[in-house]
Amino acid sequence: MYQLILKRGNARRGVFETPQGTVQTPAFMNVATCGAIKGAVSSYDLTELKCQVQLCNTYHLHVRPGDELVHELGGLHRFTGWSGPILTDSGGFQVFSLAKLRNIKEEGVYFSSHVDGRKIFMGPEESMRIQSNLGSTIAMAFDECVENPAEYAYSSASCDRTYRWLVRCKAEMERLRSLPNTINPQQMLFGINQGCTFDDLRIEHMKRIAELNLDGYAIGGLAVGEPKEDMYRIISAVEPYMPADRPRYLMGVGTPGNIIEGVARGVDLFDCVMPSRNARHGHIFTWNGIINLNNKKYEKDLQPLDDSCDCPTCRRHSRAYIRHLFKSKEMLAMRLCVMHNLYFYNTLLERIRQALEEDRFEAFRNQYVDLLDRRI
Repeated sequence: MYQLILKRGNARRGVFETPQGTVQTPAFMNVATCGAIKGAVSSYDLTELKCQVQLCNTYHLHVRPGDELVHELGGLHRFTGWSGPILTDSGGFQVFSLAKLRNIKEEGVYFSSHVDGRKIFMGPEESMRIQSNLGSTIAMAFDECVENPAEYAYSSASCDRTYRWLVRCKAEMERLRSLPNTINPQQMLFGINQGCTFDDLRIEHMKRIAELNLDGYAIGGLAVGEPKEDMYRIISAVEPYMPADRPRYLMGVGTPGNIIEGVARGVDLFDCVMPSRNARHGHIFTWNGIINLNNKKYEKDLQPLDDSCDCPTCRRHSRAYIRHLFKSKEMLAMRLCVMHNLYFYNTLLERIRQALEEDRFEAFRNQYVDLLDRRI
């Protein structure tokens, strides 16, 4: 479980113990959607990149190769080769973002697969069963992710439904843990706070789900197009009502500056596809800001991607060489850049933890919160 070591303002330095290993928090969770980081990075690379938690996608693994097959093959840890903690999302976000035709009912959601169009139903019980088959360390509750901006009345009704779904998730999780063929009988369940950008809905929903005594709590439905000031306001409004003895997870966030501001507001866990997605297009995070390797000025540049970075890519290769790989459409370009960006994000969280321990987090925040998001 979660142990709070110290606080600096609302920022927390903690340790999160799981059956598959210990997570030093604040931490960034590396997104391996289908069991691998996009860009030809395997689970075996992640240790060298300072990864603590791998995040896999329930919906995509359910569609392909199928969660029952993963269960038959021993679960995600054996399937992917990653031995540390794995978090699986509930599939809810993909249901609402990928499915063009969907029908939301009290029992769950009916929709068509984005791969082959076949009809799929997913509700709280189905999501829990899929995640149990995957055998992840942490399962996320099935929720409705409402688009911003949204009508207040719909957002309120959606919060109520998400709460009812969470109660069903908890009951099904307890049942699944007791079964003899369950891969991970110690699987944890995180609830998700919703309520769009309405402070009162967010607070009321957080109060209700906190009473369910779950293993952790997430803030969902942010970083979906709303101004960052709205996101920061919602985190600050919800934080006082999040159990202090459980890990807090801000879903799908974000830029380095977003992460620094999230930590300042009491968040422990983050995930985002941004470092790997941007890397595959030659957009590189450095300690001086973001560079675009596609620019011609890097054609003869023999410097590493970041001269203050000691990742495997920066130790061995130049900007000029990697730019050449992109222009030649070599897959190695993506691999090298994804490895750098993930290493950068994990090092960022490592330095945040160190700054908290040494009581200089505010100075760190002031130095880097704008700089790291700046495009050079």
